[in-house]
Amino acid sequence: MQLRRAGKCEETAPKAVSPPHGTRRSSRRISEGDGAKTRPLNCRERKMKILVIGGAGKVGSQVVKELRKRGATVRALVRAKDRAAPAPGGTELVEGDLLDPVSVERALDGMDKLYLLNAVAPDELTQGLIAYDLAKKRQLKQIVYHSVFKAESFRDVPHFASKLAIESALREFDVPFTIIRPNYFFQNDELLKEPLTKAGVYPVPLGLRGISAVDIRDIAEATAIALTSEGHLGKTYNLNGPDVLSGPAIAEIWSGLLGREIHYTGEDMEGFELQLRQSAPSWSAFDIRMMFQGYLERGFVAGPDDIEVLTKLLGHKPRCYAEFAKETAQSWKGAVRNAALAA
Repeated sequence: MQLRRAGKCEETAPKAVSPPHGTRRSSRRISEGDGAKTRPLNCRERKMKILVIGGAGKVGSQVVKELRKRGATVRALVRAKDRAAPAPGGTELVEGDLLDPVSVERALDGMDKLYLLNAVAPDELTQGLIAYDLAKKRQLKQIVYHSVFKAESFRDVPHFASKLAIESALREFDVPFTIIRPNYFFQNDELLKEPLTKAGVYPVPLGLRGISAVDIRDIAEATAIALTSEGHLGKTYNLNGPDVLSGPAIAEIWSGLLGREIHYTGEDMEGFELQLRQSAPSWSAFDIRMMFQGYLERGFVAGPDDIEVLTKLLGHKPRCYAEFAKETAQSWKGAVRNAALAA
């Protein structure tokens, strides 16, 4: 499938397919990599018990939501129940720490499957392997591991290298697995309200080659589908958005939405890392700087079949950045209105 440059979203959408006579509306589209079929979830799948590690974060909370929509029984591992965001009705919250194997094993008790998303941290590899080893010990039916796109091409980026090592463990042993490899998230740009609406700049050094960033809602849907339907064991899915998004292209999108010129600030990587250190530990600022340096040097654009495979998996086209930006701008409408008046 041909990748397109960033711009206006296509208005067309895939036609809805009416279910066969007698088929319940709760049927799900099931991707098998080279094709898709539709069948209703059976009773056993509806009652599948799934532990979500990372369920309190932006992506994990969306995964919980999608799993609950599909009738799964969900338990979410959180550090502290009193600080966790409200979860969809019927979701069980359990406290634990990925560096405490006892608490992780307690959380896994009675579970059939695991969604593993552990945060970027200096000990990310240790955290991930503890969870994986305990899942292997308990002989879970499936692990869906949240890795990262092109991990093998970014071995010099600490959190990419950690994810690649965990992928290797998954492939070496006999626990059924599915790996999802998302690109950079659209929703990271929700943090740019002030630079966009006040300073009039897009400060993320994406360069001119661009990336195929993806919406976390598509990541969550793909994850839930992989956990609640057949045909995904042993598969690796690259999760990319449909547009090639460069720094100037994103600045142009925001210019149109905000009614003022938004400047792309370029690729001053030293300055970018220094800015990151104002709000993040030095190790994290360096890690993120190395990731963006890799984007500039090696690119982070979807492969030729990635969008087609994801479209089949989801049953719809992946969301585009322009639509996400429009939704975000509307949610900032007070700040946007003031910025337009001040321009």
